[in-house]
Amino acid sequence: MFITLDLIKRHLNIDDYFTDDDNYLIGLEQVAEKVVEKHIDKKLSVLCDDNGDLPSPLLHAMLLFIGNLYQSRESVAFNSSPTEIPLSYSYLLDLYKNYSNNDNV
Repeated sequence: MFITLDLIKRHLNIDDYFTDDDNYLIGLEQVAEKVVEKHIDKKLSVLCDDNGDLPSPLLHAMLLFIGNLYQSRESVAFNSSPTEIPLSYSYLLDLYKNYSNNDNV
């Protein structure tokens, strides 16, 4: 896991004492890793620094994705139409996208 449960809960404004969704949140982090790897067509481990940490834009993109999956647990919304926020998830990931023909994932 590149993102700790504590960081995920802080990002989502979930109190530490609320543990009912902890396993679900850990699962979302695992999904976020796979989705980000596919999106940028690169293994995340290749982008880690000497300490094993990912660049902060990738971590934040993963937190945005986790937040979206946590908040919107269904594929259909019955309220106003969603609008993508410019310079968010896609923008952050495109900074690291592999545009070559090499298969790294």
